[in-house]
Amino acid sequence: MDRKIGVIASDAGLKNSIIELFPDEVKNGEIIIDILDSARIEEQGKMLESMGAKAIIGRSGGYRHTVGRVNVPVIHLKVSTLDILQAIRAASKYNKDIILVISDLEYFDYEQWNNIVSQNIIVERFHSMDEIEDKVTKYIDKKDEIVIVGGGIPCSYAKKFEMDNISIGASKESIYEGINYARELIDNLQEQKYKNQVLKSILDGVHDAVVAINTEGKIILHNERAEAILKKQTRDVMDKQLLNVYPELSFMLDILKNKTNEYNEIKSLKKIVIASNTTLLEVDGQVRGVICSFQDITKLQNLEKKIRFELNKKGLVTKYSFKDIIAYDPSMKNTLSKAMKIAQTDNTVMIYGESGTGKEMIAQSIHNLSGRSEEAFVAVNCAAISETLLESELFGYEEGAFTGARKGGKAGLFELAHKGTIFLDEINSISLSLQAKLLRVLEEKEIMRIGSDYVIPLDVRIIAAANENLIDKVKEGSFRSDLFYRLNILELHIPSLRERKMDIIPLFKYYINKFSKEALELNISEELKEKLIRYEWPGNVRELRNMAQRYIIFGEIDLDEGELIKVSNESCSDDSDISKKPIDLKEINKYVEEKVIEMLLKQGMSKTEIARQLGISRTSLWKKTKS
Repeated sequence: MDRKIGVIASDAGLKNSIIELFPDEVKNGEIIIDILDSARIEEQGKMLESMGAKAIIGRSGGYRHTVGRVNVPVIHLKVSTLDILQAIRAASKYNKDIILVISDLEYFDYEQWNNIVSQNIIVERFHSMDEIEDKVTKYIDKKDEIVIVGGGIPCSYAKKFEMDNISIGASKESIYEGINYARELIDNLQEQKYKNQVLKSILDGVHDAVVAINTEGKIILHNERAEAILKKQTRDVMDKQLLNVYPELSFMLDILKNKTNEYNEIKSLKKIVIASNTTLLEVDGQVRGVICSFQDITKLQNLEKKIRFELNKKGLVTKYSFKDIIAYDPSMKNTLSKAMKIAQTDNTVMIYGESGTGKEMIAQSIHNLSGRSEEAFVAVNCAAISETLLESELFGYEEGAFTGARKGGKAGLFELAHKGTIFLDEINSISLSLQAKLLRVLEEKEIMRIGSDYVIPLDVRIIAAANENLIDKVKEGSFRSDLFYRLNILELHIPSLRERKMDIIPLFKYYINKFSKEALELNISEELKEKLIRYEWPGNVRELRNMAQRYIIFGEIDLDEGELIKVSNESCSDDSDISKKPIDLKEINKYVEEKVIEMLLKQGMSKTEIARQLGISRTSLWKKTKS
């Protein structure tokens, strides 16, 4: 064990005494001695420390100017009353008045000894080194009548001005006591340092982050795991007020105030979620502070999410971004510009648009441009799932929650969307009871599985969509106003295809090229373009896509809206007196059939699907549409 001791000797006499008492230790460097020098007194301690001293012994000024300036213990080699009396006894031989120049650190009761000492003694005490010279030089005019008694620096000034002087030496007992105390102190510090290092290694080696505070709210413990999780260095937080450094850990002060421990608590700290145990620090039955150990369960949640991704890949990956959207019409360009700005935020979004306008495509594009683009995108068509099933799909359920519940339970779509985005399409179709549960998710950022007794914290962005105005549903009482205002933070309206006519032909060509390798051979006439533009497109882009697929197969489109209106008008003008014309039931049935087929086509159904619905062959359907 390294027990090197540094000594700032007040004079050569003290140095020689130490060498005489500890010759081997001085020789092999266990004791390093430097004589006090007033010109560099403030640097002598640092020099001994740099030479490896684990403790420094100083006397009077040497001690005063070293303590607090080095990172090792400084021991005061006290000037005892016996040391002073021996120096006074030596000075008595001069038969002069004795000027005793000592530090305020030394205790000497002159009144107690004045009957024993025959000479007149004047005690001059100094508080700092700057005062010493004045204490000595004030007696220059009487230097033939006095003798200076003091430590190394007072005697050095006395010599400088040719004044008689006696240095206060140190007894062997004082030197032995000082050296042995220094050794014991070094041993104790080494043992304490060893224990602290063992404790630090244990705390830094554990998986939990550990932070402790004292009763004043100051941080007294902060391990490496806490550095990693909380992103601050221990040296920057030690002895600082907890609220100034980690306001998010204010619950530790609540424990200190309420004197109640907390175990297995889930808490949110800015961007992470932790599982914590927070307990009082008690010593001998007295509360001395609070200690909190915690783990970052965000990574556990991410790991769980990755596993869910592998098991539930469908619907978790986006296919579209803004560059995939065809937009030449100013109305659509303005919509996309607004959507791109919305993507830069993390607020809830409400998208309005008719069926088939591409609401999910816009939602995916917003997600892909947002800060959540690397996370999951989960799309839910609320209108396509029954209320009971929708609740279990959204929030998940525990094993045994209901008859038919999957063994091991099931994670809900909100859980799958954690850290990402969930798209709730046709949200206007959900019931009032489910709206209340959805409102809680928006407000509390947590969900509870069906049949569970614990909540799961969530970090998810919600994009909702509706094909009708929700404010009207609020007025009629079928949609909660509080949910509406929580959803309607950012609002986006997608124009229908008839409102963006400049995009009809580019979209039609796009789908022709997408669905047919021979698309370049198909000629789109001006007449066809005009017909496509004049058509109202009640099914919007979805209907246009289906029409393009039919065009690839048949080389023509079965839109005849303009002709139908024309014929209808002509019939009305000719039959001003319908009572005079015979009623042809066959023509009426034919007209009804045509209108039904037309309606189904507008809804985006294929002719095969329509034929199946009507219970006729596809050939018969083709004949009806051509007749």
